[in-house]
Amino acid sequence: MESKDVLEELNCSICLGTYRDPVTLRCGHNFCRGCIGLVLDSQARSREYSCPQCREGFKERPALRKNTTLSNIAQCFLSTQSKKDRAAICCTYCIQSSVAAVKSCLLCEASLCHSHLKVHSKSPEHILSEPTSNMGGRKCPIHKKILEYYCTKEAALICVSCRLDGDHKGHKIKTMKEVSDEKKERSRQVFSNLTSKRKETEKRIQRIQDHKRKVEERADGEVNKAAAIFKDIRRRLEEEEKKVHAEIHKQRDQALLPVTQLLRQLDIEKKEMSCKMELITRLCNMDDPFKVLQEPEPTRDTTDTNRGGIYVLGDLDVGLISKTLNSSLSDFVASVKTQTRKGEDLSLSLDVNTACEDIDISGDLSTISRSEVKQYHPEKFQYYPQVLSSQSFSAGRHSWEVETSQSGTWRIGVSYASVDRSGDGSYLGENTKSWCLRRYNSNRYSVLHAGKETQLSHKVSSQRLRICLDYQAGQVAFFELTDTIVHLHTFTATFTEPLHAAFCVWDDWVKLLK
Repeated sequence: MESKDVLEELNCSICLGTYRDPVTLRCGHNFCRGCIGLVLDSQARSREYSCPQCREGFKERPALRKNTTLSNIAQCFLSTQSKKDRAAICCTYCIQSSVAAVKSCLLCEASLCHSHLKVHSKSPEHILSEPTSNMGGRKCPIHKKILEYYCTKEAALICVSCRLDGDHKGHKIKTMKEVSDEKKERSRQVFSNLTSKRKETEKRIQRIQDHKRKVEERADGEVNKAAAIFKDIRRRLEEEEKKVHAEIHKQRDQALLPVTQLLRQLDIEKKEMSCKMELITRLCNMDDPFKVLQEPEPTRDTTDTNRGGIYVLGDLDVGLISKTLNSSLSDFVASVKTQTRKGEDLSLSLDVNTACEDIDISGDLSTISRSEVKQYHPEKFQYYPQVLSSQSFSAGRHSWEVETSQSGTWRIGVSYASVDRSGDGSYLGENTKSWCLRRYNSNRYSVLHAGKETQLSHKVSSQRLRICLDYQAGQVAFFELTDTIVHLHTFTATFTEPLHAAFCVWDDWVKLLK
């Protein structure tokens, strides 16, 4: 068998190319798996399946069996053919020398150089293509004519004889160019859709990458923030440890001072007793009575041997040490909590309906100051320049910050809404329904609840303060905001009503920070 005939045996009758993954129908004909799949898909609409080559019909979609032998032969041929294709295709008519072909005539099955192309027939049936050695693949395997048409029903390329007299007579037929143009247009639409989708995908990738970068930056920020907090914790722990050690050493020195003095006194008395004992010993060892009588009479020792007993000595005040330690740890823990609660900060607003007529509320409901304008409201505080927040808290943990003037007298804290609005009992901190921090007398500070006042030992230097409320734990804590957060005081109670932020301003101003 000639190589040309072998090539035709290795060509799929649908795509007319060398088999790719060949499969066999029950009738024995072979096709590319992809090609026969498309044909069977088109036949599925009418549920009438048939072989595109012999027209044998099938009651249901036929199973496809892989033709391993044919697949191996096709692969071997394609490998050999690819090596041949690398060599230049020469003109069929230049027999004296090898001249590269520029076109191939599918009708003549010949390749042409520039010279022979000029004299070649220009009639339409002489179809020219790029130089190829597989011109038989462009012809109908049955009629040996050039494939010019496309059967849409069978999804196959056919020649004019197939169209007029062959198995495709009466089918819907299009020219190869029409089908090619339609395929190109569909491809352009797919390309356009893919372009749009790719742009959208690129945008999504960019958004996701931006989000990823923000998450990484936020994580780095949180790591740095946590590192700063732990660094501050270690520093402050060392400071608290030094305070406790200093208290212990102070008590040790105080307890050992009388002990040292007593030991010094006892040592003196011991030396005196040793001298007397030496005199007595020497006296008792004398043999001459005259000399004995000449020596002074030993006096009786009147020293109180019990005055150095342990019951009269000073000792460490372990209770005070424990109290100092617990206070330091409590203040430290409260400060650490407020450092980690920044996400719970609130943006409060003031309730003008509760504001005393002697104070003025700013338009953004954040600043309290003294006012000369008198405005009455039944829910206002009548006697003291006070105001409550619009928001109330009956659960959870909350915190807010305020800024105060550099001078002035004020009170800040929390209060039940049911607190009296008139009389002495309405003053913040002077009743059982409010808890507050107080500033008075040029930078002196104290805390008040139920009329009980506790002076602060810490000297407050910042005008920025934080109030933290933990409703379930029953705690209201106050902090000074400097380079570090300093705990000032914590109230502990059992809350029975919703709490409001409360403010009292006698002069200057207090501002809620947003």
